[in-house]
Amino acid sequence: MLADNKLKLFLDLLNSSNKEELIWMNGYLNGMVQAQSVVPAPIAVADPAVSKITIVYGTETGNSKRLAADFAAKAKQQRIHAKVVGMDQYRLTDLPKEEYLLAIVSTHGEGEPPIAAKKFYDHIHQNGFRLEKLKYSVLALGDTSYPLFCKTGEEVDEQFNKLGGNRIAPLQKCDVEYDEEAANWFNTVLKSLSTATSLVPTAIPAAITAKKAGKQVYTGTVVTKVNLNDRGSNKETWHIEIAADGLQYQCGDSVGIVPENPTAMVEEIIAIAKVDAAKKVVFKNEEISIYELLKYKINIIYLTERLVKQYAEITGEDIPATKMDLLDLLKIYPVKDTEQFEVIVCKMNAISPRLYTIASSPAAHEGEVHILAVKDAYIINDEKRFGLCSSFLGELNVNTQQKFFIQTNKRFRLPADDKDVIMVGPGTGIAAFRSFLSERDATGATGKNWLFFGEQHFACDFLYQTEIQNWIETGVLNKVNVAFSRDQHFKLYVQHKMLQHAAELYEWLIGGASFFICGTKDPMSADVENTLLEIIQQQGNKSIEEAKKYLELMEEEGRYEKDVY
Repeated sequence: MLADNKLKLFLDLLNSSNKEELIWMNGYLNGMVQAQSVVPAPIAVADPAVSKITIVYGTETGNSKRLAADFAAKAKQQRIHAKVVGMDQYRLTDLPKEEYLLAIVSTHGEGEPPIAAKKFYDHIHQNGFRLEKLKYSVLALGDTSYPLFCKTGEEVDEQFNKLGGNRIAPLQKCDVEYDEEAANWFNTVLKSLSTATSLVPTAIPAAITAKKAGKQVYTGTVVTKVNLNDRGSNKETWHIEIAADGLQYQCGDSVGIVPENPTAMVEEIIAIAKVDAAKKVVFKNEEISIYELLKYKINIIYLTERLVKQYAEITGEDIPATKMDLLDLLKIYPVKDTEQFEVIVCKMNAISPRLYTIASSPAAHEGEVHILAVKDAYIINDEKRFGLCSSFLGELNVNTQQKFFIQTNKRFRLPADDKDVIMVGPGTGIAAFRSFLSERDATGATGKNWLFFGEQHFACDFLYQTEIQNWIETGVLNKVNVAFSRDQHFKLYVQHKMLQHAAELYEWLIGGASFFICGTKDPMSADVENTLLEIIQQQGNKSIEEAKKYLELMEEEGRYEKDVY
């Protein structure tokens, strides 16, 4: 029964309402009564149907390894033992014996597996064995900026299935912002591994948020372009500054540039193929002229073996497994007609963006992003060639427009302002640390900073020398050690300088300093990491296993981070 005051309000509302309003209120009240009368059913928490699983990972930057470790911890909470092993360390003869296996693998280059995953990848693509017992699922990491997004993960998933394996959860492809999608995938896997036998209340999983739109593409103006190498250098290293409206990024992020193909090469291809440059064709659902396709859209340089094989199939030519430019293919194995040429180019890969670690700071260089790019040189068939994007950037003119996007890197971030930082960045690896030091200078961070830099010659290859000297004079840089490998009769590298200061470096580490590496992956980053382990082992009086565990702990704490390429 309602209290008098409530009853009066209720009757007044009824007497003042028309028929349609009364019908609506009646339905509304009925729905409320029914909702309150239903006792929510407890959600089933699953007991594991299996006691152990294997998680293998193939990684280039460490993301797959981190996810594997996270998932193993979550599995343990569900009373499932998870063995975690890198694909490079996995005993391949164990594969036919596996019952439950999860694979986490990234994709690199032109749809290729990471180096550490190649042995595993090649093994599963060889004939001669079956995986009838295998129940599996694959988490593929990639970047939608690249045309062969998550290709390695797709191929691993498909091959497991061809060999007789059964999926316990569908393939999950993840972009660079992978945390939520990866967690949802693993929750699906856990559900598949469980049977609902006990009923206890538990939290309802959060709804999956809508996937973010594609990366924002900025159009900026080149305001500065300087070759940082002096006369006598063997290198050509360009510092390029681009101004753009609404620019947003953080220190540690990268700039993505899609280069254009050389005009002379495009025109020679058109002439050899005898095609109309203005003729429209369809590439990835876009109508575009053949000239625009060759100039701006597709990769025509150093085609992968897969694309050369595809060229051979279309032309009917017997071409050995190799990598080759489209121009050379056309010269050696000509197309039969323009129609055949159009089929070939419309099946080719889009130009992949190239990523350059940002060399500027949003606090110190507002509205600008700075790139550091060395002209990449390599030898093919005894002929010296140059990288597509590094050559493209080297030919940019001041005041020209350039499109780019920002690639976030949450795994490469400055620590709190009061924390100490050790930075090892030889060559163009200095880009990230110019960004870090500019930011710490502009924000007045109180943490100490120690830089290791290396190049070939002091006189002509000391990148950002004036700025580094200014940071020393103003106290932003507390320590700097440089190594110029060609200035003496023996090779001197940054890892040698680390060993010379091993005791102090270890003191910084145990004092809570973060350790960063940026630059080439092979052999630099491996050499630096091995030297760091040696210092931890010797200065900390630890075994090599204890040193590795200490470094793993630093990584888990976010105090050991790498941006290598």
